[in-house]
Amino acid sequence: MIAVQQAHTKDQLEAIIALRYKILRQPWAQAFETSRDDLEESSVNAFIESEHAEVIACGRLQENENKIGQIRYMAVAAEFQGKGLGTLILNFLEDKANAIGLETIQLQARENAVPFYEAKGYRIKEKSFLLWGIIQHYLMEKNCR
Repeated sequence: MIAVQQAHTKDQLEAIIALRYKILRQPWAQAFETSRDDLEESSVNAFIESEHAEVIACGRLQENENKIGQIRYMAVAAEFQGKGLGTLILNFLEDKANAIGLETIQLQARENAVPFYEAKGYRIKEKSFLLWGIIQHYLMEKNCR
């Protein structure tokens, strides 16, 4: 059975960060250190494991100011993409945002992910930045309540 979990151990967090690196950084020859930041401990890190206890999907919710949450580091292992795991992670993080009283969720979507987030009710606020001079991002937003 596929279940979304919240990371509570260092090993779980390290496995999540390894997947982030593999999917979101390594293909563009970026440093492993760019797969994490100083907000790991205060954020909700969600993940899904395969039947072999390997992290195959992940995402993170951090609480910013003014009751705004931010979803970051959404990643699904290549062989598991298109199977609904991203939706499960996103739903889990949105439920957590509601539970802690956030009013809005924002995220920076890569251009290829915009249709996924639009289908989940997010709307583009603005074209934002070009990551590494290559990957266009869009600031997207959704009301929690």
